[in-house]
Amino acid sequence: MMRIRRILYPTDFSATATQALKHALFLAEQFEAELHMLHAIILHESDPRDPDRHFPEPSEILNQLFEIADSELAEIVRKNEAKTFSLVEAKVRGYSAGEVILRYTDEHDIDLVVMGTHGRRGPARLFLGSVAEEVVRHAPCPVLTLREEKAPKAIEAVEKILVPVDFSPYSQEALSYGKEVAALYGAGLQVLHTIEEPAYPYFYTPGGTYSPVEQLEALREKAEEALDKMLSETPGPEVPAERFVATGRPASEIARFAEERGSDMVVIATHGLTGLERLLVGSTAEQVVRLAHCPVFTVKSFGKSLI
Repeated sequence: MMRIRRILYPTDFSATATQALKHALFLAEQFEAELHMLHAIILHESDPRDPDRHFPEPSEILNQLFEIADSELAEIVRKNEAKTFSLVEAKVRGYSAGEVILRYTDEHDIDLVVMGTHGRRGPARLFLGSVAEEVVRHAPCPVLTLREEKAPKAIEAVEKILVPVDFSPYSQEALSYGKEVAALYGAGLQVLHTIEEPAYPYFYTPGGTYSPVEQLEALREKAEEALDKMLSETPGPEVPAERFVATGRPASEIARFAEERGSDMVVIATHGLTGLERLLVGSTAEQVVRLAHCPVFTVKSFGKSLI
């Protein structure tokens, strides 16, 4: 069973952050967890060599920022006074939002971070070096990221949880999380394995026995059997599950599948068959966070386990 005691909800009070809040509130209520609402106060010093770019006194700006954060956070608390979980407000000063969030996560033993993929800077995608990407890379716990949608789904409308697997132990752990998340939301599972099709010339027959098409069909059958076995052996609640096998590049296929099949959330491990404990630049999980339109729940393969 998944155990979550403390959830961190970083907010810059943008529309994206507001949409992420409903999931943070829902999960906090489900687990009766502490919900930590964090606003990072970032104050950049002026350039002393350029008088035209001087800011007002830093203390004056800082006081104004804290006053704004106070009023915004107080409004969130007021609207959720009747909830069964506890709310913690925090305003922390730092050099960058990512640094503040990660430090707070460590210092307060956070179990799950729920945040938007972009905020007041407003790009329509998650870009390399963004706050959300920094948190996904370095947080010691799972992270649920959400991008802004014109018509976000209500919690009760979450019906399909997509779990991509490559049959590594890490993806099996993600499947276990997927079962837990699906049970929380009252949803079913879509379990997907992507076969990376080799780029053989059409006239080339690997091994001299089977055509590429025949080999691919054999791999598909083997993958379907392995998915059935993995579903039956992976611990977690009993939830409705469908299995799928696709061919192509994993990240793009996962994003395409989620879009075409109406997946409401992706649950994915940060590492797969390579198993390297390193930064995730270019990894499948990181690309999925960038590409997918639905929320993405990243499970940290080398971090804190909630199960």
